[in-house]
Amino acid sequence: MSTEPLAGLQFFDADAIRAAVGFEDLVEPVARAFADYSRGLGESPVSMFAPAGKEGDVHVKSAWLPDSPIFVVKVGSWFAERARREATGASGVIMVFDARTGDPVALLRDDHHLSDVRTAAAGALATRLLAREYSHSVGVLGTGMQAFLQVLAAAGERPVTDVRIWGRRTDPANRLAAALRERLAGVNISVVPTPRDACVDTDILITATGSTQPLVEADWLAPGTHITAMGADDAGKVELAPACLARADVVAVDSRELTALYGDLAYAHAAGVRPKTAPVELGELVDSRTPGRATAGQITVAKLIGLGVQDLAAANVTLDRLRR
Repeated sequence: MSTEPLAGLQFFDADAIRAAVGFEDLVEPVARAFADYSRGLGESPVSMFAPAGKEGDVHVKSAWLPDSPIFVVKVGSWFAERARREATGASGVIMVFDARTGDPVALLRDDHHLSDVRTAAAGALATRLLAREYSHSVGVLGTGMQAFLQVLAAAGERPVTDVRIWGRRTDPANRLAAALRERLAGVNISVVPTPRDACVDTDILITATGSTQPLVEADWLAPGTHITAMGADDAGKVELAPACLARADVVAVDSRELTALYGDLAYAHAAGVRPKTAPVELGELVDSRTPGRATAGQITVAKLIGLGVQDLAAANVTLDRLRR
């Protein structure tokens, strides 16, 4: 059997990829990818399935954009059995193809790193576009990698001085607090006992859990709060009570099409609740084609599902750095 089509395939492992790219490197490329997507350029389909039921899920995302020299297919997964055996349940690869010939040119065995950092880049962008300039307090629900990165992303965009962490289990919450203290000198970081304690009087609220029931109630939100919600990324997950979306003055999404199917907006729609205004896409905010926050007292929500165009942007940056 001939192996000629794979003869030029480059392979890069997770250690090399982690050393090459962080979320800070992807904020601008992801912003451009969102803008292109919202202009109707390229395609970014998504497939999700759960071969292990509640014990695992798989997200298959792909994308091409007209000006990109490559297109990608990403497989990202989380399995409880892997979490029991390894430090994390997350794993994944991105297959990179030449956009002119269709030939596979690289395999990025990133073990979910690029999914993590491109999602954090989207969170940084949401904070930049929607949070009040003087936002200084952050509440975070969740204790995993995304909770860690999203706090760093918010702190990179706003003058954060206080972080409150809630998690279902105390030990992971304490580990997250310790890790953040190492990165955010001078910031007061504490673990709180309830989700409400993380939400009340918070300028920026981050939800990064795998919850299947709402965790955040609308009457906990102070005027001016910005929420970046990315944990509920499939049809079985939800973090925000529907009334949160009904109360929000601005709801921004990465994709109107996908957030109607997955996560908090889909859950609210099924409950018969609609946002007070139609959702806008982050790409439209990047392009200034749609207004975002208009006043300091508005409540804003960024609902992120995750798009293949983010993986495409991450792959382009990563390959450029690794090949150099």
